[in-house]
Amino acid sequence: MISKNRISQIRKLHVKKFRDESQLFIVEGYKSVEMLCSSDFEVEEVFATEAALHDNNWLQRHSPTLITAEEMSRISTMQTPPELLAIAQQRTKLPDIPAEERVLALDHISDPGNLGTIIRTADWFGIQHIVCSPDCVEIYNPKTIQATMGSFAHVYMHKRPLATFLREESARRRILGTFLNGEDIRTLDFRPSDIVVIGNESNGISDEVAQTVTQRITISAAVQDRPTAESLNAAIATALVMYQWLGF
Repeated sequence: MISKNRISQIRKLHVKKFRDESQLFIVEGYKSVEMLCSSDFEVEEVFATEAALHDNNWLQRHSPTLITAEEMSRISTMQTPPELLAIAQQRTKLPDIPAEERVLALDHISDPGNLGTIIRTADWFGIQHIVCSPDCVEIYNPKTIQATMGSFAHVYMHKRPLATFLREESARRRILGTFLNGEDIRTLDFRPSDIVVIGNESNGISDEVAQTVTQRITISAAVQDRPTAESLNAAIATALVMYQWLGF
C-alpha cells in the first residue's frame, strides 16, 4: 500500500526540476532495478507488484513496498507500467578518469533515447567513463534511464564544459572527432588512451569543440555512386566507432 502523499512525491520526480532539487531519480523495469540494486547507487525505496515478488527472490533483500498495478501506473513514467520501480539517489561523487583509459565525449546529444543507447553500448564495449557537455540531455531523464537497460549503473557520466576538458586532455591524449570528412575508422590506428567525440544528432560537433579535435575521423558510406542518407544516427555512429576502436 502507498499513500497519496507518497504517490505525489514520486510523481514530482517525472519533472527535471524536482529531480534536481531532490537529487533523486526513477528506475523502472526488472533488469534496470536489478542492476541498480547491485550497484553503488544508494537505493531509497523499491516498489513491487505481487507478480514481481513471486518472480524475483532477490527482491526480499531490499524490503520492497508492495503496491497494486493501479498504484504502479500512477507513479510510473511508462505508457505500459512495469512490475518494479525504484527511487535512487543521483551520483554526486564520481571517480577520476584514468589517464590511459578510453573515454567517450558527447557534444550536445539532445535525444534521451540516443543518450541511453550510447550508455548501453559503451557498457557493452567496456567503456566506463563518458563526458557530456552541459547542454546534453539530462542523464537522469526517465527515458534515458530506460534506454540504458540498466547500463547506467556501470558507466560513470561526467558533465563538464567539453571544450575546456578536451583542451586539457589534448596535452596527453589524441582527441578524435567524428565528421563527415576525415580518416576512415577502418584504417585508423586507434589507441587505448584516445578520446572519441560524438556530435549532436542534427548539427554534429560544435565549432568550439571542433577546435580541440586533433584528428578527424569518419565512417565511410558503403555506397558512393548514388545519394545516400546525410548522416548516421548518433547512437549507431557511436557503436560503429567503438567496435573499430576495440579492435574487433
